[in-house]
Amino acid sequence: MAGSLLSPDLRRALALPDFRLHFFGGLAASFAMNMQVIARGWLVYQLTQSEMDLAWVTMSFMIPQVLFALYGGVLADRYPKRRLIVIGQSLSALATLVFAAIVLTERVEFWDFIWLGFFNGTVLALSMPARQAFVPELVPQSLILSATSINTSGWNFARILGPAIAGLLIALIADGDKTSYFGVGMVHLFICALYLLSALSMSRVSRPGEVHPVKEHVGREMLGAFRYVWNRPPIFALIILSIIPFLFGMPLNTMLPAFNHDILGGGADDLGYLISAMGVGAIIGSLYTAGLASLKRKGFWVIATCLAWGAATMAFGFADSLLFAFIAIFFVGLVSAANSAGNRALLQMQVDPAMRGKVLSIDMMSHGLMPFGLMPISFVAERYDVAVALMVSGGVFMLLVVLCFATMKSLRTIDQSLN
Repeated sequence: MAGSLLSPDLRRALALPDFRLHFFGGLAASFAMNMQVIARGWLVYQLTQSEMDLAWVTMSFMIPQVLFALYGGVLADRYPKRRLIVIGQSLSALATLVFAAIVLTERVEFWDFIWLGFFNGTVLALSMPARQAFVPELVPQSLILSATSINTSGWNFARILGPAIAGLLIALIADGDKTSYFGVGMVHLFICALYLLSALSMSRVSRPGEVHPVKEHVGREMLGAFRYVWNRPPIFALIILSIIPFLFGMPLNTMLPAFNHDILGGGADDLGYLISAMGVGAIIGSLYTAGLASLKRKGFWVIATCLAWGAATMAFGFADSLLFAFIAIFFVGLVSAANSAGNRALLQMQVDPAMRGKVLSIDMMSHGLMPFGLMPISFVAERYDVAVALMVSGGVFMLLVVLCFATMKSLRTIDQSLN
């Protein structure tokens, strides 16, 4: 069956040695990042007891991704992608090693978390476009959807297990002593090893990556990337369809603790179940999509999963029991992963190879617009309650997708542009 989790398309993609190395390198890096989030957050809160400080540390990691992602796209198009990824993972390993030494010697201060977050965020912004743009060079076009979906499933797998492994390691190494720096320091050494494993895996990829040297000034090249997207309606439409979910689909993640407490009356364990349900749904959704390489109407798939994402968000807002919420959020995870993988694959199929890194970096930058959706939805939550806010969020999500479909001819004919 085409959509089977063990489909021939999935196996064919993983049978390609270079893509397999790329996948496992990305998986190791994803585990490192997700483990670092929990280890870093745990120690920050132990030191400062401040939620605001936790927010600043998170911001230090996110801001560089908005500031430098487009420059990372320029690098991805100008230089060998394999080299950029290996350098990026090696630099992250070095920074993590230095931070581990600071923690183990108990000299860590709040600003150490800021520089580490900013450094890692910058490295991610400069190397992630190369990692994403490398995929179409490692697999035939018929397997781009499968390869993109497999990478998405790996990321979701790391998002679920990474924090749990980090917390378990801290507890085991520190032997229950929550004031111990030793546990966090040792976990960062493990994270350093994962970054090195990622760099080693990528260094074994046989292809260096296509190079498209450009003599014009970097600033002009960046402006040219925006003109390129604007002048190609199918690409512009796909980026819009990736922005809408970040504006009105992602607020659910932020509001989940409040919904669990205020609407469901749940505790920390219930919140964990909800997060796990969404993660499991995301893994199944991305693996299912990996088996759809032969799907003819890929554009219709992206639009349908967008609408389903909005509907599942709205349904979650209506939940009045843990079981209903559990089912709804499972479907949120499933359709969101399917949509993200499908959108990214279609985008890569539409873009000229010489522009792939820059266009993917614009897509990455656009995700920084999430607060512009979160703010009005948060206002609705304050004025009424979080359930109403999520119903509104899902409803606006669906309405905007329908409006885009009605007003953008390129969305209705996007499959034809692939021929």
